[in-house]
Amino acid sequence: MPRENSQATPRPGLRGRIAGPRFREAGRALRAELPPMARLAGPVVLAELGWMAMGIVDTMCVGRLSAEAIGAVALGHAVFFASTIAGLGLLLGLDTLISHAFGAGRPDDCRRWLRHGVYLAIALCPPLMALSWTVGGRLEALGVAPSVLPGAESYVRLVTLSLPSLLLYFTFRRYLQAQDRTVAIVFALVSANLVNLAVNWLLIFGNLGFPRLGVAGAAWATVLSRSWMALVLLAEIVRVDRRAGPAAWRGGWAPELRRFRSLIALGLPAAGQLLLEMGAFATATMLIGRLDAPSLAAHQIALNVASLTFMVPLGISSAGAVRVGQAMGRQDPAGAGRAGWSALALGTAFMALAAVAFVLVPRAILSAFTDQPAVLAVGVILLAAAAVFQLFDGVQVIATGILRGAGDTRTPMLANLASHWLVGLPTGVLLCFVLGRGVIGMWIGLALGLIVAGLLLLWAWSRRVSALSPQNEPTVEPSPVPAFEP
Repeated sequence: MPRENSQATPRPGLRGRIAGPRFREAGRALRAELPPMARLAGPVVLAELGWMAMGIVDTMCVGRLSAEAIGAVALGHAVFFASTIAGLGLLLGLDTLISHAFGAGRPDDCRRWLRHGVYLAIALCPPLMALSWTVGGRLEALGVAPSVLPGAESYVRLVTLSLPSLLLYFTFRRYLQAQDRTVAIVFALVSANLVNLAVNWLLIFGNLGFPRLGVAGAAWATVLSRSWMALVLLAEIVRVDRRAGPAAWRGGWAPELRRFRSLIALGLPAAGQLLLEMGAFATATMLIGRLDAPSLAAHQIALNVASLTFMVPLGISSAGAVRVGQAMGRQDPAGAGRAGWSALALGTAFMALAAVAFVLVPRAILSAFTDQPAVLAVGVILLAAAAVFQLFDGVQVIATGILRGAGDTRTPMLANLASHWLVGLPTGVLLCFVLGRGVIGMWIGLALGLIVAGLLLLWAWSRRVSALSPQNEPTVEPSPVPAFEP
């Protein structure tokens, strides 16, 4: 027999005998993880969609007024979240800390983390509200179009009043979903949408004798609906804690410095990641505000549509953070790896379908928001750009969540710095203003930034899974306060 045959023949057979069972075992483990991941992700995704639906309803309602009204709400949302997103990010560490405590079987510790989250949320309100009001009063200096400026300033002043409710809702939600309690979260969002729609109908258009407030009416609807969400989740927490008996209310109320340190150590990079990502899109929106009203309106509608599909992987990301965190809390690194990969599989499958819809039926999607020909023409092109980055947008947000569940919030921050601020936004500014491509050029830059972010974070999760493998994971006893390095 020739030498090359004697050497070549055994190798594929040996590789098949070794790798085949290993891949089949990995496939079975991944399939076993998909059902519990889907059960947790389903309600969380519905909650995210409900959250997004409020912004879409606002846009659809004011879209019946004018393109300037759409632009005002767009800029108002952008300014508010750019000013306050860091506060939401600081609370994201609760995902890791509460899910770890729950996975380790420490319900009292879960309640202590909730209380410290509430303390932090209350402390954040005054400085963040002051910042939002200050930035909202400086829009003219940013070169915002005069036709959009009054409505945008009014919207920011009013919607800032919703910040305390929003921060408390965010804290309550992290506590509940980290313990697989998601029904109340879905109810809060569904019912809040009904509140939002009703108040929009009454105050934007002045129905049933109420004053016709226009854009300001949309802001008041947001304030009231966010207050409702926080109250619903607070009522659910009280109901659940009553089941645990009087012991649930004893101890753990005094602020502990070490808990704040752990929360901030995780929250600061998460806040930086959110600030960098959302800040890039908010900056793009404010820059597009220098263009004509139809371009700004098309940008806002296309961004709302892309953000709606984004809510699905965002919900899966939150579920992935919880599942990974719970596995880490019970000292199951292999389970953490399976949870992360299953979340990525679910999210990317959905975003691929969304990209196809953006390409096939863009005009039908946009027509739900406006009937203005100039806005529709630009919006069709923007949805084509959104179709390009859908898959990568899903990957980057899910990878961010599962890395957070594993205790890593620094890597997503650095990836967003590189992708959005060193690549995406500069490219968008170059194409939009220097080369004269307008709003389309800005969206090409945003798409490029999301592609880079998705690839970087997928690589980071692959490395993290290798580090979490049983042979590399040290055995440690669970501590009351997990020690995370900032």
